[in-house]
Amino acid sequence: MSVDLGIPTVRTKPIAKRRVSRQIMVGSVPVGGDAPISVQSMTTTVTADVNATLQQIAELTAAGCQIVRVAVPSQDDADALPEIAKRSPIPVIADIHFQPKYVFAAIDAGCAGVRVNPGNIKKFDDKVAEIAKAASDAGVPIRIGVNAGSLDPRFLKKYGKATPEALVESALWECSLFEEHGFRDIKISVKHHDPVVMIQAYRLLAERCDYPLHLGVTEAGPAFQGTIKSAVAFGALLAEGIGDTIRVSLSAPPVEEVKVGTQILEALGLRERGLEIVSCPSCGRAQVDVYTLAEQVQAGLSGLKMPLRVAVMGCVVNGPGEAREADLGVASGNGKGQIFVKGKVIKTVPESQIVETLIEEALRLAEEMGVDPESGEGTGPQVVVR
Repeated sequence: MSVDLGIPTVRTKPIAKRRVSRQIMVGSVPVGGDAPISVQSMTTTVTADVNATLQQIAELTAAGCQIVRVAVPSQDDADALPEIAKRSPIPVIADIHFQPKYVFAAIDAGCAGVRVNPGNIKKFDDKVAEIAKAASDAGVPIRIGVNAGSLDPRFLKKYGKATPEALVESALWECSLFEEHGFRDIKISVKHHDPVVMIQAYRLLAERCDYPLHLGVTEAGPAFQGTIKSAVAFGALLAEGIGDTIRVSLSAPPVEEVKVGTQILEALGLRERGLEIVSCPSCGRAQVDVYTLAEQVQAGLSGLKMPLRVAVMGCVVNGPGEAREADLGVASGNGKGQIFVKGKVIKTVPESQIVETLIEEALRLAEEMGVDPESGEGTGPQVVVR
């Protein structure tokens, strides 16, 4: 039996066909091929503080993070890896710089992956054979992570600066060394702080190999600036089908990175949308404080995990149309709000009751659809929305 809840639910089709790439497994998470694009972040705790690191990983997991990276700059950090890798709810990647011995420590610790920076690991090329064997025996993939700020001096000298060509040549050179030893469980990143250079580098890299690519604008900046840079760069590449996993690098708590990354994927139709607020920017026609109303609605519904598009509109020009197209909406004016559910006006309430009414209707929709609003999981027979 199905219940007609109103107008059709429109699902956004992917904006472009995905680039063809090989697939690797980072723990339980497939990366590349036809696997969904995953969201990553990195802990900011001292890795040696196991409890603090696991607490932050738990917070990241709750926010939607699928793969987490931890820094390993010291022996104490390396010693903490076995417990962290064992207890983490999501795959852990060890981030290695300078000391090749920590690559082996991370593999032995059971980490799901290792990120190496060939530009600053001492005599890295000389260790490739050993690393390839250890990683292959353990089934651990390697990310070749090239950064503009720590580019291999050989390529910096050749190109004069961290150009797209320099970043790509450095990455592919290291990959070729692993390939000589039959190791191809590789993921590549070529990060730059300038979105234009970063986009050019990934486009060039995508043409020259079939390895899965991890997207990132490195040192993107504070939350607002970093969000803009990342959204522009990721949007351009993902719209061309380039990119298999992403990390938004912000000078902000890592949970914010996950939120921004998730929103980018949802906006491009590359991940099922969760809560989406459609609200007008306001103008002289508005007869309600749209800014405050939209913030209150978002805060009131923020705990819902079910896919829900909510329109918060402030005038009669676009208000009824947008509210009608959403799962749930309000068209406000003259101290009142017309409440829409699945395209139909169900009631008109005073402005003071708009937020509580929308929350009530959202919970009712969840119940009718057989969805637990807090987990997003089904609670019983599924309702077919036609």
